[in-house]
Amino acid sequence: MRSVIPSGAASALPPIADGVMPQAEGHAARERGPAASGHSPASIAARMERLPSAACFWKIIVLVSLGGWFEFYDLIFTGYIAPGLAKSGLLTTTTTTFFGYTGIGGFIAATFGGLFVGTFFCGRLADRFGRRAAFTWSMVWYSAASAFMAFQNTPEGLLVWRFIAGIGLGVEIVTVTTYIVELVPSHMRGKAVAFNQAIMFTAAPVAALLSHWLVPQAPFGIDGWRWVVLLGSTGAIVVVFIRSALPETPRWLAQHGRGADAERVVAGIEARVAQQIGRPLAEPVIKAEAPAPKAASFLELWTPPFRSRFLMLLVFNFFQAIGYYGFANWVPTLLIAKGVLVTKSLLYASAIAVASPVGPLLAMTVADRIQRKWLIVLSAGAIAVIGTLFSQTANPLLLVVLGVLINLCNSTLSLCYHTYQNEVFPTRIRARAAGVVYSFSRLGAMFSGFLIAFLLRDHGVNGVFAMIVGCMAIVMIAIGVFGPPTNRKSLEEISG
Repeated sequence: MRSVIPSGAASALPPIADGVMPQAEGHAARERGPAASGHSPASIAARMERLPSAACFWKIIVLVSLGGWFEFYDLIFTGYIAPGLAKSGLLTTTTTTFFGYTGIGGFIAATFGGLFVGTFFCGRLADRFGRRAAFTWSMVWYSAASAFMAFQNTPEGLLVWRFIAGIGLGVEIVTVTTYIVELVPSHMRGKAVAFNQAIMFTAAPVAALLSHWLVPQAPFGIDGWRWVVLLGSTGAIVVVFIRSALPETPRWLAQHGRGADAERVVAGIEARVAQQIGRPLAEPVIKAEAPAPKAASFLELWTPPFRSRFLMLLVFNFFQAIGYYGFANWVPTLLIAKGVLVTKSLLYASAIAVASPVGPLLAMTVADRIQRKWLIVLSAGAIAVIGTLFSQTANPLLLVVLGVLINLCNSTLSLCYHTYQNEVFPTRIRARAAGVVYSFSRLGAMFSGFLIAFLLRDHGVNGVFAMIVGCMAIVMIAIGVFGPPTNRKSLEEISG
């Protein structure tokens, strides 16, 4: 049987996933058999689905996650450089008007405003131009914008460039998960996204430590907060070149009529997997080809079965963000409100934050064993219960233990829903659908700050956690009642 890879094509394959010796590629092609040599979306999906977990997948996830690391670093330093922005006189801690843009609140609003625009309006770019192109250029976009922001000397310039950087961050956030969900087989989707988030979340302590060290200083006469921003943008540009070895997802290529390109990518991955596991690959089970839609359209989200999923995830994202950020962004303040000294509250909050990357690593053990929708429900329920206990105690050790447990549950909730909202929509509209529903979490995050401040002032910590419990109850109902099961189903099966 002849090899399905054209002569000379092997050298053009991306080296991380597909760069293998021609002999190995021919061997993999023989293992697949004639039924697997088609270029159709169903054939490509079947060949990807039957692949076992192998090192080449984890290498790809590491490379994708390096970019996500800098994206998360950029988001996390928002709060940590705020004192430096105030110290330099560029922004103030408070403003005379509610929506005053010269305060720290304006900087945070500009961040989330850009994220909203990036997720709501720009997710379609990944559907049109490809996942790889979207996360590459979005990283260049937000790295350049952050670098320009670091040299601003007026509040207006600072906020404009922060808003522009936020747009790129929004595109990157959505596209990275979409890429992973499409590339790996269904039996490892949950573990893959969990590993991705574990790597990304290590940016939190790094951003905190760098800010703690640099913000109070002015190395070479340059404000410390500017160094924190520049280090992140410079590192991100380096990762752009490291990521250049990544392939486009075969599913996207096949959906866009680039069957030969999809074939080359899949053949390279198959050959690498066969080489790494040391045994022949199983034959793919190709299911009937679904009729191709006339064109991918946003309006498709308002047709069954996607309409109910779309509305469910809009509600879910809005309320989970209020609950999530209601705790994550307010831990020191909540501790102070319970009588903990300011210095100790920051220490306790740091101890709680260290758990951020641990949560996804622990969740990897169950991410693909327990149905994803029920993991989301269980995590939300645990947050409600532990949060209630947190609000009722003043014991410092117990506060830290309960805070760590809430953080672990928040991490599990985060990785599960990032996977879930990408796998319930078809490839042709996956990025824009995930982007639009995720944008509502940005609205929820912006709203949470005003809501928490009001509740803390008038109802104390008990009022704050009563609100968090209510939000998590809505999350549990939305996913538990209306969410479809997804574990160990191909993306094509889930989308019908």
